[in-house]
Amino acid sequence: MSVLKRKLEGRAALVTGGSRGIGAAIAKRFAREGAAVAITYAGSQGDAQQIVYEIQRDGGRAMALHADSGDAKAMQAAISTTAAEFGTFDILVNNAAMLRVRAIDEFPLDEIDRMLAINVRGPLVAIKEALRFMRKGGRIINIGSVTSDYVPASGLSVYACTKGAIASMTRALARDLGNAGITVNNVQPGRIDTDMNPADGPLAERIGHSIALGHYGNPTDIANMVAWLASPEAAFVTGTSIKVDGGTSA
Repeated sequence: MSVLKRKLEGRAALVTGGSRGIGAAIAKRFAREGAAVAITYAGSQGDAQQIVYEIQRDGGRAMALHADSGDAKAMQAAISTTAAEFGTFDILVNNAAMLRVRAIDEFPLDEIDRMLAINVRGPLVAIKEALRFMRKGGRIINIGSVTSDYVPASGLSVYACTKGAIASMTRALARDLGNAGITVNNVQPGRIDTDMNPADGPLAERIGHSIALGHYGNPTDIANMVAWLASPEAAFVTGTSIKVDGGTSA
């Protein structure tokens, strides 16, 4: 990609859960657009280091930070480290998430608490800390889910609850941060082929028929939308939830 076409040159980003799947695709796309990129990981150190290696090999700046998104202090440290290392903090992508599928009456309370901590509290903590460093032109991009308002199968009540919270949070924060020149948006993936929801996994047979295009999406489909929202071209877009779902919710 020509340097003249790089839309995120001179900017710094943090992508939570960036070692695999959607998060990794976003991190690599940001780097190709010229951003310095930090990614967090909870248990996949090898995968995270591989993403950093690939970005650096291609001439980009990147680092991997061990930070569980359910751990507030770890998330705060990851953001402050990113700002210190890169000298700026411009883009936060709240991508890390946990998915468990089971009937609500069979859900252990500790799993509910864990999903709420990672999927809802984690993004709120990250945003609160990021605002210490982010200035006008900053971008906050949450990775939600089409499941927040379209649930094609049973067992997704807790996950849908957490992603519904992300959609509401996005709208409210857009109001709070508009005067500061910071945009807040929510990208809602549909059925994307990842480790969490593989195209050949147990959910595929149950929900694959709901995809209008007839196939699962790829993490790069989400990365393309996120990169646009992070760019100057999306400066007047805020408070919105954008579905990238192959027509699942059509």
